[in-house]
Amino acid sequence: MPFDGVVTKCVVRELSETLPGGRIEKVFQPEPDEIVLNIRAKGQNYKLLLSANANYPRIHFTNTVKENPAVPPGFCMLARKHLSGGRIIGVDFLDYERIIVLRIESMNELGDMLEKKLIIEIMGRHSNIILTNHEDKILDSIKHVDADMSRVREVMPARPYVLPPAQDKQSPEKIDIDKFLAAASDSGSSIDKYLLNNIKGFSPLLCREVCFRAGIDNMTPASALGRDGYERLKAALAGLMDAVSRDRFSPCILLSESPESAPVDFHCLEIRHWGNVQYHSSMSQVLDMYYAAKDRAERFRQKKSDIIKVLSNSIDRCNKKIAIQQDTLREVADREKLKLYGELITANIYSIPENAKSVSLQNYYSEKGEYLEIPLDENLTPQQNAQKYYRQYAKAKSTYSNTIRQLEESMRELEYLESVLQALENCSSAQEIDEIRQELAEQGYMASSKRGGLKRKDAPTSPMHVRSSDGFDIYVGKNNKQNDYLSLKFASSNDIWLHTKNIPGSHVIIKKGNQDIPERTMLEAATLAAYYSKARMSSNVPVDYTSARFVKKPGGAKPGMVIYENYKTIHVTPDTNLVERLKSGSKQV
Repeated sequence: MPFDGVVTKCVVRELSETLPGGRIEKVFQPEPDEIVLNIRAKGQNYKLLLSANANYPRIHFTNTVKENPAVPPGFCMLARKHLSGGRIIGVDFLDYERIIVLRIESMNELGDMLEKKLIIEIMGRHSNIILTNHEDKILDSIKHVDADMSRVREVMPARPYVLPPAQDKQSPEKIDIDKFLAAASDSGSSIDKYLLNNIKGFSPLLCREVCFRAGIDNMTPASALGRDGYERLKAALAGLMDAVSRDRFSPCILLSESPESAPVDFHCLEIRHWGNVQYHSSMSQVLDMYYAAKDRAERFRQKKSDIIKVLSNSIDRCNKKIAIQQDTLREVADREKLKLYGELITANIYSIPENAKSVSLQNYYSEKGEYLEIPLDENLTPQQNAQKYYRQYAKAKSTYSNTIRQLEESMRELEYLESVLQALENCSSAQEIDEIRQELAEQGYMASSKRGGLKRKDAPTSPMHVRSSDGFDIYVGKNNKQNDYLSLKFASSNDIWLHTKNIPGSHVIIKKGNQDIPERTMLEAATLAAYYSKARMSSNVPVDYTSARFVKKPGGAKPGMVIYENYKTIHVTPDTNLVERLKSGSKQV
């Protein structure tokens, strides 16, 4: 879990600098396991989020606005009763445990000022938000834990509040590093596991960071450390613990290689072992950005999920059809032999004896003139046997003709479905997903949805536009409707059209004007075509290019499906850095 004890200390420091003396003006509960406190402190308004979500438990200031339920939940009503108008008198931190206590002074029904506590326990699926009175008895909690759920610790109204069982670990500020590392060789575990299992507040990320700073593989057994490794690990651990004890925090977000993906992790200390790190001035800012991005990514994933299911099922069905049709073609592959048998029997009809089970006849169509053994139905006359072979041939010929047509249709359908699936991968906004949903509804693959679909006022999304290093405008379609628009309406006849060869992907247009296209611009456009295709993770991807006037749409073709001629092929390898540079508008040095 990224929200470790060290991050908890950093958050508490920020809260302690801001909240004491502040008043709680409003309490909201937008989610079943989440509350938001509107606080007026030091002349400013703050929104403090406390979440006991099993996957993303946390506490931090937030700017995110969520819709609140029409009827406040019971915990929210109770919190409003006891906390509204209350003054925050302190924020407590419990020895690198992920437990934060807000001490709040508020007036009871008799007009007496009493101290209450709002406690958040950040413990994965056991996370909770608990409200206690001045006697440390639980008034209520956002999650109830009775004796049937836990024999160790109940969290129920009217029960005394008891801290979770303490971990058998050492506090970072009290460790004797020499003794601590001396005992590592007897642990029988790797270095990172030893650090994780024995230091309070350390997460796997922080353990890997210590190993990186020491220049040691984190999977190295502690017993194999050696004197030099011991000294380097000691120095790295001492430096990091000094930063923790002196509150030298550097809140940061660890980003993935792809800007479109959600961030990977966060921390409050400088992280050197990760390549793409973004630092910020406040831990709350980091947490708010991180979890907002995670939430967007999750909602984005959910919005795509039903479309992916429809596409996957349709692609599976299509592949099964293709397999059956290919089997049928193999079954009728020898249809010409049936015709030959009928003709040979007819040519020798008077020399074939009655009730024969087979006959050997010379194949006069062959240059060698070899004899063929032809099976016969002994209950039929030679003429009837010939007619039987003619009927089988006619049926096989018709089956072949129909199956070839059906196979071509199935292959075109499969190509279309795979192009839609690839377009879904390229989506970067909810509206682009809704456009794909609408397209599939129009094609009969899924029912149109009135909820969450496109609205009449929504203008169609635009293709991606970048400028090449040589100053040429390049346009990339991100779904089939954009592809059709670019290729058939937007492009002039002499513009350059690009698409990956026999691979689902985007249509790319280079606006040529009256100029010749430099090789560098052609390579950049081809790289964009390869990057926004199913071959994004491949190398040496073939990309066809031709003048836009040679691109046509056959009658009745599905969206995004075109044919083209007079093309050439260029091979490129998708380059994320190049694509991001082009998207950002920077020029190559």
